[in-house]
Amino acid sequence: MTCDTWLQSCLLLLLLLIGKLARASGASAFVGVDIGTDITSLPAASEMIAVLNLHGITHLRLLDANVHLLSALANSSIEVIIGVTNEEVLGIGQSPSVAAAWVNRNVAPYLPQTNITAIAVGREVLTSIPHAAPVLVPAMNNLHEALVASNLNFQVKVSTPQSMDVISRSFPPSTATFNSTWNTTMYQLLQFLKNTNSYYMLNAYPYYGYTSEDGIFPLDYALFEPLSTAKQIVDPNTLLHYDSMFEAMVDAAYYSMEALNFPGIPVVVTETGWPWFGGPNEPDATVENAENYNNNLIQRILKNTGSPSRPTMPLNTYIYELFNEDMWQRPISEKKWGVFFSNGSAVYSLVLNTSSRISVNGSVVFCVAQSGADPDKLQDGINWACGPGGANCSAIQVGQPCYSPNTLQNHASYAYNDYYQKMSGAGGTCAFGGTATTTTINPSYGSCIFTGSSVSSPSPGTAVSPTASGPTSPEGGSSGTNMRVPGICCLVMAIILELIILGLR
Repeated sequence: MTCDTWLQSCLLLLLLLIGKLARASGASAFVGVDIGTDITSLPAASEMIAVLNLHGITHLRLLDANVHLLSALANSSIEVIIGVTNEEVLGIGQSPSVAAAWVNRNVAPYLPQTNITAIAVGREVLTSIPHAAPVLVPAMNNLHEALVASNLNFQVKVSTPQSMDVISRSFPPSTATFNSTWNTTMYQLLQFLKNTNSYYMLNAYPYYGYTSEDGIFPLDYALFEPLSTAKQIVDPNTLLHYDSMFEAMVDAAYYSMEALNFPGIPVVVTETGWPWFGGPNEPDATVENAENYNNNLIQRILKNTGSPSRPTMPLNTYIYELFNEDMWQRPISEKKWGVFFSNGSAVYSLVLNTSSRISVNGSVVFCVAQSGADPDKLQDGINWACGPGGANCSAIQVGQPCYSPNTLQNHASYAYNDYYQKMSGAGGTCAFGGTATTTTINPSYGSCIFTGSSVSSPSPGTAVSPTASGPTSPEGGSSGTNMRVPGICCLVMAIILELIILGLR
């Protein structure tokens, strides 16, 4: 093997191990989404996965173990939590054989092609089906033992999502404790999480925290909006400042675990969000509030700092939910938590990652004007996109391919899309004051062609980072070609980094 090949191999190995090290250290927080299937017109599994890929979603929680979705997720990079339904908890908790059958049916056949990383046992079992409390931890144990028997326990963790209602009083966070009714169960639960190196799953909904407190806390506090000096929220015991109700809820969970002498278990927020529509008695369920909450939440999580009491613990979070589950029979707002309609169009503008890359795996997405948008705002959007935004709007001029139909919506769609394709890689978004949305439906017509973004093959006009070339020798090769890197160096680097990774576990 030549020295060039040795160097390339070593560098590749080093990059792979560094990536593994970053994952092992849990350095970066993520935002995932939940998918429920109580939908009248349930999209095909392939269409759901296409939406995930289009929006760069890398973490997914299924509220059940939908076989079609698990199959469709094969060979993707998406990390998946699958759910045991509340109806299944009793049987699994009472019978190890039922637990083994569940794992053999819903987990083992899909690994490793589908990247299942955890099982969520039930959904808020202690408060939604309290009669099942005595078998909750046995159910978790039975599932864990089934995973051990299949040699999957290091790949798949077991936990159970609980609501904020298991905490008797969540503010101030430093005095929060679990409701004494559940002390025995919570102790057993936390002992299980500690023994299996798992994490506490928390469903944290500031929407309910705000609407149930009758104005004690300001709406801005629930929506991650800046607070005036007079409205600052401070824990009087720790003097920690809380910029959002979400952070206070997470810390309430940490302090509640600490009160039972389990201070080191991480919290993962498995559900949070805001409904975008409600009934007459639900005035705070609006598109504006939902858009503000989820976008502010994403920005907060991706800052990669933890809660005030645990600043080094990542705030990994799942947004509830991807699609509106319209089969719910409870208040109107229960059906309106989704960030997408079942046809894949966005309910409101949402940036799901810091780079704003909406397309992956060669998929195509367009930025177009929303139907029914305010004409003045559309004109403002066109003026900005074609001016300071730098979009090429020549195609919508008189006599050009995209001039007709001569409507604000058509011209705005072309201008918005041209800007978006050029600037999404540099942080540009498809927002335009709420008058734009993303779609996978190609808006091109006749000789008017809309360019779609594609990460795998950048489109004309899409910003592409230049590749930096190294210094070259007079012979045209790299100036580093005379470097001799023995193979033993690669082995040493690999061993050292693997030892570091093992030390982090």
